[in-house]
Amino acid sequence: MKLASYNNGRRDGQLMLVSKDLSKAVAVPAIAHTMQQLLDTWELLQPQLQELYEALNDGLIDSAIEFDEAKCLSPLPRAYQWADGSAYVNHVELVRKARGAEMPETFWTDPLVYQGGSDCFIAPKADIPLANEEWGIDFESEIAVITDDVPMGVTTENAEKHIKLLMLVNDVSLRNLIPGELAKGFGFYQAKPSSSFSPVAVTPEELGARWEDAKVHLPLITHLNGSLFGRPNAGVDMTFNFSQLVSHVAKTRPLGAGAIIGSGTISNYDRSAGSSCLAETRMLETIADGKPSTSFMKFGDRVRIEMLDDNEQTIFGSIDQQVVEYKG
Repeated sequence: MKLASYNNGRRDGQLMLVSKDLSKAVAVPAIAHTMQQLLDTWELLQPQLQELYEALNDGLIDSAIEFDEAKCLSPLPRAYQWADGSAYVNHVELVRKARGAEMPETFWTDPLVYQGGSDCFIAPKADIPLANEEWGIDFESEIAVITDDVPMGVTTENAEKHIKLLMLVNDVSLRNLIPGELAKGFGFYQAKPSSSFSPVAVTPEELGARWEDAKVHLPLITHLNGSLFGRPNAGVDMTFNFSQLVSHVAKTRPLGAGAIIGSGTISNYDRSAGSSCLAETRMLETIADGKPSTSFMKFGDRVRIEMLDDNEQTIFGSIDQQVVEYKG
């Protein structure tokens, strides 16, 4: 299934069932008003929605309307949990290499995760308002999963069955604020403003054979100001798959339905595919030339993040955002 949340003037939006080709959509208030309501009772409501989804794809629902990505909020406009990992350890290795730091061996066996703000996500077509270009504005193109209720201590083997939806992420980062925050020894906060998610969230079966071993085996495509920036394959060089990430996050606490777990920046050892964030490009430049030549984002810059299927059709719709000056 494919699902979205339309902006209806309310915080949590209106749950919409979306056709496979993203051409049609229909509200389903008789089943669930919001995405969170659906996730809270997924096992009961999913079969009803699946039946409607098949009818929608067959053109049998008269009340269906044209799907409009511009009307979408993030699939979960706010969530009880947003935990973002760093599953592509080669990316972490590169970061540390650029500043001459050794990487602990445990980074290869124990995932890195931070807990981000989840009370106010940005819509996928909305501007990213920030007050200062000197903060080092960066995008991070990622994939995330949404879970149902996950018990504390869930094993890696059992974690995948709790993954109900997938979506794309722009995890906005303020790179020049990160060093000062990490130096305090208490993690990110101000360096991680509101994130954005793709217009559409999809069930794993929508990806067919491209969802294997709890990984998405497709390129994640990023354009910056209309030019291709990178298309690394999300299924390549992912040290920790989503089952491992979910299990790690739930080690000491249960996860409530609607928890979002991110992959971290998609990154391949094969650098010919480009990058999924400006920081990685700047690191490669620093290693090669002693200093970076690519600047961070400025007001007016635009980023687009998307994933295409084997027929070159968009799967999740696109995150397409411009950075603008926030004036309070």
